[in-house]
Amino acid sequence: MALQRCDVEKIAHLARLGLNESDLPRTTDALNSILGLVDQMQAVDTTGIEPLAHPLEASQRLRADVVTESNHRDQYQAIAPATENGLYLVPKVIE
Repeated sequence: MALQRCDVEKIAHLARLGLNESDLPRTTDALNSILGLVDQMQAVDTTGIEPLAHPLEASQRLRADVVTESNHRDQYQAIAPATENGLYLVPKVIE
């Protein structure tokens, strides 16, 4: 199913896209090539293939969680203009 010029104009209108007359042929070709790719993917025989719900279901090898730096909060807060109970105090921004 190839898109025609009127189809692309309607899609552009619904998507609130402002297409120039010079952009219509290029956009029509681009959308038709995307739809062609979708047609190719739909033509693939996937019988017997289990659907993949989420690609992250596979276990991942992660590095060990090792602390590499010590806590420098006291050093950083020593140069701050105002702190209280480990928090930075800043001027009120929203009234």
